[in-house]
Amino acid sequence: MTAALPGAEVTGARTLSADGDGRFDSAVATLADGRELAIRVADDDESARELAGEALALRALTAGARAMLPFKAPEYIGETRLADARALVTELLPGFQIEAAMVPAGRGAAESMGTAIAAVHALPTSVVRGAGLTTRSAQESRDELARLVDAAASTGRVPARLTVRWREAVADDELWRFESTVVLGGVQSTSFLFHDDPERGPEVTGLIGWHSLAVGDPAVDLSWLSAAPDAADDVHAAYARSSDRVPDPALEVRARLLAELEFARWLVHGDSLRRTDIVDDASALLEALAEGLHEDALGVISSRNDGVDSALDALDRVPASASTGADTSMQTDAYNPNELWRDDEADDDATGDLTDGAAEAARRLQVGGLETEDLSAVRSSTSDDHTPQGRSTDEMSAGAHTHAGDGDPDGDGSPEDEAQRAARAALQRWKSSDSV
Repeated sequence: MTAALPGAEVTGARTLSADGDGRFDSAVATLADGRELAIRVADDDESARELAGEALALRALTAGARAMLPFKAPEYIGETRLADARALVTELLPGFQIEAAMVPAGRGAAESMGTAIAAVHALPTSVVRGAGLTTRSAQESRDELARLVDAAASTGRVPARLTVRWREAVADDELWRFESTVVLGGVQSTSFLFHDDPERGPEVTGLIGWHSLAVGDPAVDLSWLSAAPDAADDVHAAYARSSDRVPDPALEVRARLLAELEFARWLVHGDSLRRTDIVDDASALLEALAEGLHEDALGVISSRNDGVDSALDALDRVPASASTGADTSMQTDAYNPNELWRDDEADDDATGDLTDGAAEAARRLQVGGLETEDLSAVRSSTSDDHTPQGRSTDEMSAGAHTHAGDGDPDGDGSPEDEAQRAARAALQRWKSSDSV
């Protein structure tokens, strides 16, 4: 700390962890003037590059740019090295985090998140270009995804229907008529720091994970909503209200496409490292995704059927090293989301006797047997208002669902409803364990 900030008088230190993937060594130092600073030390070359990107991005956020944001971004303090490892010191922002599936619908967190994302996208692109950071046009974003699809297909481990689905989406001109904006490059629910307002509920007061700051497709910062089934509609609605740009009818479709392609990115990552365990894991996730798809295609949404996208539940299993998502696990203290919003039904079922259906649902979740939703209501239309996309739960979440169409179709206390609640509880226990 004193090497990164000469003259600093450190009066105390404590651990810094949100029970994440441990990609950094990290701590909080308290200075004599009362400030608390976070220091993160890279664990490998990839995390070192991430810290370098974070440092560059935070320094690019001038006072003028920060004044445009309705929340705080960490202040860059300094850099140093610990042995051969890069270390970054930043301001520690207060607040708590909420995992994706725990974000409630309605006023409060969901609306505040949509507003915060829109504020980032409203920043002038000169902020990024002036710092020499990455800029991508719509066509360049499209071409990059085309290369990813081809690379994944070349492994021979992608189901043919997924390859066709993705290539048709990339080839659909209607999806790629958007204006590039400033993006964080992959917001996650845990990128947001909240303060709990007694009247308005949780409000975003800080945003972390700036290492992928760029100019690109705004959909990349909304793809995480596949993991937030309750809040997705309200986040999208708040984002649309707060955005001063021409509405993008294909925004949600591209966000869904990007979420699916995280599996492809994981597969390509494993194949490049010749890691059969990663390749097999990614292949299983892709098979689960393909099994849930019907004769639908990714296109501009005009209507949607209710359903779940449980194959996307496993997105959090794709480490940050294989994705563009922001890793925030080591950047701030976090409250346990279960202490903020509890699913009493899930807790009751988790502690009681499980039906056969509940036990089977829980078993499928524990071994990664994930299902997907029917997207057959997807249509190509740019003239109609688009209905916000129904979203799946994520492996980060406490929400997961059993096979669409199983059990009682009325959903009124059937064994299948109980199975779903038990499955959510089982997945939350799995997510919280050291095995993830």
